[in-house]
Amino acid sequence: MKTYTTRFGSLADYQKGTIDLIDDDPKRYAFSNIFEVASTSRPYEKVAVGKNRQYVVEAIRAEGTSEWRTAPHDEFALVMDGEVEVRLRKLGPDDIGPTAERGSNALPGTPGGPKMGRVIARRGHMTLLPVGAAYQFHAARPAVILLQTQDGPDTVHKWAEIIQTVG
Repeated sequence: MKTYTTRFGSLADYQKGTIDLIDDDPKRYAFSNIFEVASTSRPYEKVAVGKNRQYVVEAIRAEGTSEWRTAPHDEFALVMDGEVEVRLRKLGPDDIGPTAERGSNALPGTPGGPKMGRVIARRGHMTLLPVGAAYQFHAARPAVILLQTQDGPDTVHKWAEIIQTVG
């Protein structure tokens, strides 16, 4: 019987993946490595690595402090590597709020609403980014976030650059 070893990657130590197909056509599959994508991305660039209709999973290189963002729907941030502080605030009455109907939008400054708290998230921790709130990420050292959201104006599509295909 063949044995398999699970190997957890990180931004500093990942292995380029391969595709193992079992009795199927390789033309139906594409594969990208989130750590490889994050290693070549600008801090807080939102690169789509998965898509299903209007929903996307974005690989984000967290490094330093992001701008404040908000979305017209809930989002989820899953830390895949490193440590990320997630700062949450309610939107204030004078804040513009989301300017697109999908995806997260950058805010022009700090939201005027009250602080909701902060989360220190490490590998494997998921944080809800609720509708009606703003969030800001901070990472003292490079980290990787997978953001579950909807395809929006700041989602970057680099499919031709990031996918690996077989066949």
